Amino acid sequence: MEFLDSRLSDYAEQFTSPESGILRELNRETYANVIMPRMLSGHLQGRFLSLLSRIIAPSVILELGTYTGYSAICLAEGLRENGVLHTIDINDELSGMTSEYIRKSGYENKIRTYTGAALDLIPKIPGSFDLVFIDADKENYSAYYNLVFDRMKSGGVLIADNVLWSGKVLLDPSEMDKDTIAIHHFNQMIRDDERIENVLLPVRDGLMIIRKK
Repeated sequence: MEFLDSRLSDYAEQFTSPESGILRELNRETYANVIMPRMLSGHLQGRFLSLLSRIIAPSVILELGTYTGYSAICLAEGLRENGVLHTIDINDELSGMTSEYIRKSGYENKIRTYTGAALDLIPKIPGSFDLVFIDADKENYSAYYNLVFDRMKSGGVLIADNVLWSGKVLLDPSEMDKDTIAIHHFNQMIRDDERIENVLLPVRDGLMIIRKK
């Protein structure tokens, strides 16, 4: 998942704005008590998400894949005064921990959490989206994109995580598992979509940044 030498990653973090005390605490607790803690965005990616959100200054954010709430808190830092972030996760096992840290962050009035299948829940959330972050089940990346695209404003931004999938996107197609195939097809679809402009950044496990024309 990490493509940079660990020393370069440490160096990058040293010269990146620090994460807040609450985010550091959430980072530590996730690594200490939660299965697959590498799913957490972490310091460098978290500051990137926060900075991009601040630049966009969205009124409405949609996040698919809440996990322990780290990325939601980072994205919420850029919301307008009366903005809202909707975050969906299929699993409710971490909801208590997530709610606790959202409360500690001070964004409890701006972050709305949902539990269930995103494909079912997205149509129930009203309005349009200024910023979308996809970090959920890889098989449905293309379906999520197609479902939210028409609800994004011109100039809206969508970010998809894990688009390098630990480097497995470089495998021969005959060697790919279903998740890798899904990610590769998603990347192809984005490359060929003339309605957007995009860049694939090799940050951590790969971030696809997409802007709707």
